[in-house]
Amino acid sequence: MTVLTSYARMYVDDLDTALPTFEALSGTKPALRFAYQDLELATIGDYLLVAGTPEALAPYRNVQATAIVDDLDEILAVVAREGGETLDGPNTVPTGRNLTVLHPGGAVIEYVQWDAAKIAAQAAQ
Repeated sequence: MTVLTSYARMYVDDLDTALPTFEALSGTKPALRFAYQDLELATIGDYLLVAGTPEALAPYRNVQATAIVDDLDEILAVVAREGGETLDGPNTVPTGRNLTVLHPGGAVIEYVQWDAAKIAAQAAQ
């Protein structure tokens, strides 16, 4: 199992308002932008911006980071072996499959295994 990249999660009220600052900070444009449930998300540099109303964001605010991995099933095995707890998932999401884990010690991380076809479709939008 390999962590391919990780994103610091930033919770924002409005994606269109937040993006110009993150574009200036990272020197890039969003690589992905997509909707999920009542949220709008964008990856830009090493950030994952998660936008929505306070009510829509509330269930996600405890998640501290998102890690993109090559094998979600291996993450499940590590979590079980190390005494972590799967809080949500695995789920089908717009970019592939995800799960959220509470690690021993208290870290809450979302893991995503990207589906190349879904990523290409999101990037083309």
